[in-house]
Amino acid sequence: MASASPRKKVAIIGAGAAGMSCASTLSQHPDKFEIHLFDSAPHAGGQATSIPLPPNHGATWLNDGVQGGSSIFRHTFNFFRRYGYEPQPVQLQVSFGKGPDGFFTNMFPSPLVDRYSAEIEKLGRVLKWIKRLMPFLGIMPIKMVLRLFRFSAEFGSKMVLPLIALFLGTGNQTPNVSSVLLERLFDDPQMRLWDFDPDMLLPNRPEMYTFPELGRFYGDWVGDLGENKGVRVRLGTEVEILGRDTKKGVDLRVWDRGDGGERRWEGVMHDEHFDELVLCVPADEAKKLLGRHATWREKYVLGGVRFYDDITVTHSDADYFNSIFETRYKSDLCGKASSEARNEQISFAKQTPRCRKDGWDGFAPMYYTHSYDQDPQKIEMGFDCSNYQHQFREALGEGALSLEPDRHVYQTIFLNKQESDLWTWESIDKDKIIAKKWWHQFGHNWQHYIRVVPGMMFINGKNRTLYAGSWTMVNMHEIACISGIAAAYRLGAEYVPFDDFAEDFFAKYLLVSHGMRYKRR
Repeated sequence: MASASPRKKVAIIGAGAAGMSCASTLSQHPDKFEIHLFDSAPHAGGQATSIPLPPNHGATWLNDGVQGGSSIFRHTFNFFRRYGYEPQPVQLQVSFGKGPDGFFTNMFPSPLVDRYSAEIEKLGRVLKWIKRLMPFLGIMPIKMVLRLFRFSAEFGSKMVLPLIALFLGTGNQTPNVSSVLLERLFDDPQMRLWDFDPDMLLPNRPEMYTFPELGRFYGDWVGDLGENKGVRVRLGTEVEILGRDTKKGVDLRVWDRGDGGERRWEGVMHDEHFDELVLCVPADEAKKLLGRHATWREKYVLGGVRFYDDITVTHSDADYFNSIFETRYKSDLCGKASSEARNEQISFAKQTPRCRKDGWDGFAPMYYTHSYDQDPQKIEMGFDCSNYQHQFREALGEGALSLEPDRHVYQTIFLNKQESDLWTWESIDKDKIIAKKWWHQFGHNWQHYIRVVPGMMFINGKNRTLYAGSWTMVNMHEIACISGIAAAYRLGAEYVPFDDFAEDFFAKYLLVSHGMRYKRR
């Protein structure tokens, strides 16, 4: 039976960025909503997690999943600031490829950049054509667009594909990703990470931001929702959907494991009724939860999301990391000093790396990729977290030299378990491994943008069910936050504007994913 209470009883399944944003937005209306937030994990945050570090690494904690973003992450930063956390700016340095013939960076010209200077300039023109001929060119996979415009295979595999794979989290599915993401990366006002550089492809030292300690932030956030905002937070809890009815609502079977149960479906079982359901879990998990209750539209849309299992190894093996990535400035990696700007870039990169509040003087890369010789379109990704995350620089102090290489904390990310025969993880010194963590990541193949993204508006809000998560559009923490807010808005919560850019981004997402126009106040 439908609830007799004037308040809607809402079940939010998933306490990651999307679920937390949804619950937080609904909690602004305690007279309208009774909110229950479920997650099978014992903590909130989803993939936005932190781990403790052993002594002698220069910091006590590490963000090991989501690490940072750009200035477009306005909703993410707004939530941080509500709880006294501040994202920290950093001047981004990247190192892609290995050896003089395969290396490029945004810090100084390289022989690879010189060899493909004409193709870099042509790519800038092609990005404009992709925008003009949207959606025809935009839907096409990147590999097809590169062939259509007669780019060389090496330019694509060594420069374009690693760029998309790393910064948009598309991994080894990047060749199959819609080219609209390439255009959006450089051109879209709401998704652009940086401007296109016709000389070196990437701009020199663009500003990015690193996140605060995510474990503490999500702990404070979930604590506030539960203790002060009236949200019933139910972590370590499994749910099963028993039925959905457009008029009567949603019935769930709930297993509260509490502190004792560790296995799935273990604990105290009872059935509960809700007026509305918000699924803030990966699409494949949402489809599994719906089971026989899923409509054909839901099966079609949710079934269009492809997931891949990746593993991140956090370690301090400098010898291994240096063997697969270019971590230091070398003269043979440097291209022609053909302009005053290039001269300045080379002079800056040659310096011995010294710490500064927003990064490093000298060549001290943070993001890395390396292609496999056996399959150049497949990559291995890495981070030098000591160069990237702000807590390491804060501990060193401005002007200090970098830590000794073996005191650095590195992450190497191995993509797609089905391609593990390419992985080099056996070469990592097992005594220097700090943590291993598997991730279930979705791939942005071209079908995602003709089946899933446009299909969301046809399943959102049907059968008392809404969907949220980064998989609804692009793999970004910011999209996850916006999607949760949009689901709350659909249920009748208010969107409180705090920034014109953020409001425009929210309006666009609401239109695409919900088919609903945002009504400005």
